[in-house]
Amino acid sequence: MARPRFWDPEGRRSGGIPTYPWKMAPDGLLTRRQLRAHGLRPNGQDVAAQLMWRSRRSKLGVRVAYLYRPDLAAPVRPLTEGRRRALAAANTARRTCPQCGRDAGYVLPAHLGVCLPCADGVPLAA
Repeated sequence: MARPRFWDPEGRRSGGIPTYPWKMAPDGLLTRRQLRAHGLRPNGQDVAAQLMWRSRRSKLGVRVAYLYRPDLAAPVRPLTEGRRRALAAANTARRTCPQCGRDAGYVLPAHLGVCLPCADGVPLAA
């Protein structure tokens, strides 16, 4: 039986990092997103392995997800009140239209830079 394209558990072809195809990761290793779901962060540890898969979204045609050991991970740092205020201010700025000055209630589309009514040229009802 032929091995999948990205099967390299010894890391010979991928710079010393054990590599596995999509959905074939060994038990006990987690991605950053999976660590976060468990309330953990990588804590500066080196990548234990990686997942690779073909993707049309990527310019290179291949995407990678790094895997970490949860036993070396640390708890996520709690959000301080100052950071919470800064995050709220940044999110408000992303929703505020620079043209009409109102909170659109959604993050403004980056390609427009203004709220949808302003982009369409529709005057706001007062």
